Amino acid sequence: MTARTIVTRDQHEAALAALVAEVRDPQTGLFGPDSLTWALGGDVAIFAGGGRAALLQLAHPFVAYAIDQHSDTRADVGGRFQRTFHHVFAMVFGTLDEALASARRVHAIHARIAGVIERAHGAWPAGTRYAANDADALRWVHATLVDTTLAVHARLGTRLGPTDRDRYVVEMNRFAALFGVPRALWPASYADHAAYMARMFESGELAVAPCAREMAAFLLGRGDGARQPVLGRFAEATTAALLPPPLASAFELASRAQGERYLAAFARVHRLVPLAIRTMPAHAAARRRISGAPPARFDAWRDRALVALSRRVSGSSSDPGRSV
Repeated sequence: MTARTIVTRDQHEAALAALVAEVRDPQTGLFGPDSLTWALGGDVAIFAGGGRAALLQLAHPFVAYAIDQHSDTRADVGGRFQRTFHHVFAMVFGTLDEALASARRVHAIHARIAGVIERAHGAWPAGTRYAANDADALRWVHATLVDTTLAVHARLGTRLGPTDRDRYVVEMNRFAALFGVPRALWPASYADHAAYMARMFESGELAVAPCAREMAAFLLGRGDGARQPVLGRFAEATTAALLPPPLASAFELASRAQGERYLAAFARVHRLVPLAIRTMPAHAAARRRISGAPPARFDAWRDRALVALSRRVSGSSSDPGRSV
């Protein structure tokens, strides 16, 4: 293996400074209401791909061991969900200052996360050191989010031509920059992104470690022999249908066939739901901010409902109470 590149604080600040220079209106943030990033990422339907994104990330041993050894996910599912998406939504839908603040907070948290892979997995020998700010690992996590958003919208029947896919991938490079992913690793088109994903699936860098399989089972509500909640069964089936078959098998997921039926039904329902209902609360709040309107109580209620749903998938009853 070649030497790993760890994104330092100075490198991260340089990436943020380059972003600032490109922003025309700090109040609309990094993307703004005319972006595909808001249009595609601002639909609550993308949560149907949450399991896919999470398991793709867990398939990388660096991510799996970092979560296993450093995360409080098992103790506080709802709180972890809330904190993660607080930062993600600030980066995507917030003002420039909000996006930068969350980017710095996440980088500082990642700077404390490092360790050793205890057993050999795929291309990684036992004793390999990992770090949460590893540039290639950050690139993989970012790519899973881009890829999953496109995969979900493809299932929903969203009409995206080649130009749209290119535009979305390039727009999302700004999101990668918030984590300090070097420009040399950014895709210049959807074809670049797809080629990278294909290389990763074939490289041996993805290998489902036992701790990854255990975390996946917990997130899908079937950990520790507990009875799986209804939402957990839905999430497992749809995740199996959305993942590449070898990974779905490696995670020991349920049959893809049921997931395909769920996704087809979900797409039909999605087309009938009014836009105001299926717009992400953070997305709706951002548009209200730009227009000068005050926050809506309805959006705050939907935000709390999404956190509650995240706990019901895993069957967790924990309350969000920790700050990191």
